Amino acid sequence: MNTYPRVLFHGATQGVTGSCHELLLADKSGILIDCGLFQGDEEHSLEIDFPIEHIKALVITHVHIDHVGRIPYLIAAGFLEPIYCSEPSAQLLPLVLEDAFKIGFTRNRQHIENFLKIIESLIVPIAYGEWKSIGINVDALRIKLKPAGHIFGSAYVECDVAGRRIVFSGDLGAPYTPLLSAPRSPYRADTLILESTYGDRFHVGRRERRKQLRRIIQSCLSNRGVILIPAFSIGRTQELLYELEGLIHRLRHLNVTKDLPWDDLEVIVDLPLASRFTGVYRRLKPYWDAEARRQVGKGRHPLSFEQLTTIYDHQDHLRAVAYLQKSARPCIVIAGSGMCTGGRIQTYLKSLLGNPRTDILFVGYQTEGTPGRTIQKYGSRGGYVDLDRQRYSIVANVHTLSGYSAHADQRNLVDFVRRMRHLPTEIYLQHGEMHAKFALQEQLQKLSSDIRVIIP
Repeated sequence: MNTYPRVLFHGATQGVTGSCHELLLADKSGILIDCGLFQGDEEHSLEIDFPIEHIKALVITHVHIDHVGRIPYLIAAGFLEPIYCSEPSAQLLPLVLEDAFKIGFTRNRQHIENFLKIIESLIVPIAYGEWKSIGINVDALRIKLKPAGHIFGSAYVECDVAGRRIVFSGDLGAPYTPLLSAPRSPYRADTLILESTYGDRFHVGRRERRKQLRRIIQSCLSNRGVILIPAFSIGRTQELLYELEGLIHRLRHLNVTKDLPWDDLEVIVDLPLASRFTGVYRRLKPYWDAEARRQVGKGRHPLSFEQLTTIYDHQDHLRAVAYLQKSARPCIVIAGSGMCTGGRIQTYLKSLLGNPRTDILFVGYQTEGTPGRTIQKYGSRGGYVDLDRQRYSIVANVHTLSGYSAHADQRNLVDFVRRMRHLPTEIYLQHGEMHAKFALQEQLQKLSSDIRVIIP
């Protein structure tokens, strides 16, 4: 195939992690869209295993680790070109990459500072909805970022190459995601690279998922135990805080359980990095959706409320785990990582998985091969999970609340395409497991016989 522009896939073709795509132009220059980390069973070498000498820019859709986690390796391979992203992502990206650099390379402060200086010198923020010319031939390629509604700062990318329109969806959010406006479809696309994480599933509406969250909290805390919610530092944590503040505010005159008022429900965030992200969220209130801004106008504090306790210090973390293991203190703990692959959630799991008063609540996607998927899949059957090469029986109750996914479901993904005034002639499905891709492919092909839906 010698036609240009061409799309090359360097990740997220066999699963939902490692997003990294290349738009190759006729002059053999190119740009990357994301450079993410592989996780779970999808893990392989972290080294950059494709040529980058011709790459003139990196465009970031959002700052989740499966979309930006390999940037340190890209820099190590010699990449020093501009990194384009939305204005909120420009503030969040250094925090994410600092953490990734610590985990993957070194905790030497001087090396970290040097790396961050390089990153900050390369970041080029772009306002939503504005065309930006990039590359050597400024007339050859323009890009535009549009809100994707997935996490704060997320965007889908419209690329215009000599009048041809290629759109990279990144990760699209579900409608009514807390704090975020729903994504609006582009006017047109000739080629669409579309995520398919939940291409075979449907989420409940926001009103119903709030009811489900309330029911699960009341059920879980009736035995005066702990609810553990694995979550990532950015996106899901802030959305959960928003929803929990809303529940506490609306139900403040009622009891969660017989002797526990909603006003006294303690919510613990044991995610040091999450507090830094939350601080950025607060600074960027102009990017909040209208509903969230109205709450602030009424004197509410959706991300910083009275019942919220944040744990920073490692010793405080260990003391909290020991206290909850011994006491009958009902509370909600949000800790990372979101798929239980590491982080402080593992300490809680090791101590509390064997307690029948403990409840594990999953509110995000669990990739095959991660401890989170194992607990989610086998927990209700009295199974076990391996953490740090040690086996732990799962006695705790396990729940999944899929309605709080930050990803669009099948209906949302089909609507994203359907609502374009000019439909694409080809759609590439990525960032999804095969069964999800096949299900979504079947629905998309019903839109028009002129659309080719391709699974790379």
